[in-house]
Amino acid sequence: MHIGFYAPFKPLAHPSPSGDLVIATGLHDYLQARGHRLSVLSTLRCRWIYWQPWRLAQAFSERLRLGRRLTRRPVDLWLTYHCYYKAPDLLGPAVTAKLDIPYLIFQGSYATKVRRKWLTRPGFELNRKALLAADMVLTNRRDDHVNLQRLLPEKRLGYIRPGIHPARFARDEEARREMRTAWQADGRPVILSAAMFRPDVKTEGLIRVIESCARLRDRGYDFLLVIAGEGRERKRLTNLAGNRLGKNVLLVGQVPRRQMARFYSGGDLFVFPGINESLGMVFLEAQSCRLPVVAFDNGGIPEVVMNGETGFLTPLFDQDAFDQAVATLLADKETRQRMGRRAAGYIREQHDLERNYRQLEKILDRVVAGHGQKR
Repeated sequence: MHIGFYAPFKPLAHPSPSGDLVIATGLHDYLQARGHRLSVLSTLRCRWIYWQPWRLAQAFSERLRLGRRLTRRPVDLWLTYHCYYKAPDLLGPAVTAKLDIPYLIFQGSYATKVRRKWLTRPGFELNRKALLAADMVLTNRRDDHVNLQRLLPEKRLGYIRPGIHPARFARDEEARREMRTAWQADGRPVILSAAMFRPDVKTEGLIRVIESCARLRDRGYDFLLVIAGEGRERKRLTNLAGNRLGKNVLLVGQVPRRQMARFYSGGDLFVFPGINESLGMVFLEAQSCRLPVVAFDNGGIPEVVMNGETGFLTPLFDQDAFDQAVATLLADKETRQRMGRRAAGYIREQHDLERNYRQLEKILDRVVAGHGQKR
């Protein structure tokens, strides 16, 4: 099948790593590996585009360009990844309607609360238009699936569990020894955390990790906190970590994703609150490497972490509960190892990308075959 691929929130070649980009790339690469021909249709980024009139003109120009291109070189299906009120698909609905191309959205979202705010109302309406135009809308979050049922019939909706390649995130004992030697862990439990140092909830989450670890050190716990990441807030986080934790913390910079399994292999537990986290691919990756997780019970995290079995999810912003969860895993090696083994098994069983995406191909075939039939 020849599939036209478009990601309005963040193009595949975007330089800033994120969980969203990991999912988009994984989806694209999986379909390509299965023998489908994928063409990236546009790199137009639609984030908040409706408040930037000059970029709306660019979107209109892209529609015309794609109309000409796809008339000459048609595709069997238009696939949009991640369409929501902040980054609605302004290309797919118009082009597919004009050329009568099957249109599928993967990771569609429908949040009616943003309809009441003047800042987000245009995005809500544009996103709603795209969702209604789609032959099929898939999501990897159950909350999104429930919300979409308010707009679309169940036959035009589907849920696919988020996934990774577990074999690429398996505990490597040799890497574990090398990382712990490089970090000079000296037998201490190693707490890992990772996020981009952006001036938003990512940095807020890392600050909470640092402060939590500082309180635990003051209570007598011995450990090494290792943080991976890079961004505008590096100086702020470096100063805070040094002042609060001294020799108990290392900031190792941005780790390429292909090296993240080595990073996880060096740790004993993974700690990050994940404030308003849509899913949190780092939680899947860390668990696959046999690390129990501590995070806040919010967003999509409960869909990828089994509370009490593969880690601990604590009430949102309850710092005492968060501290205690970390303390429990620091103090009890047997518990964290048992949870880590369960975590790796859970990822293999429930979040294997290859297994979970098999149903996607069947859906694509069904959408193409059924396009044009009365909905």
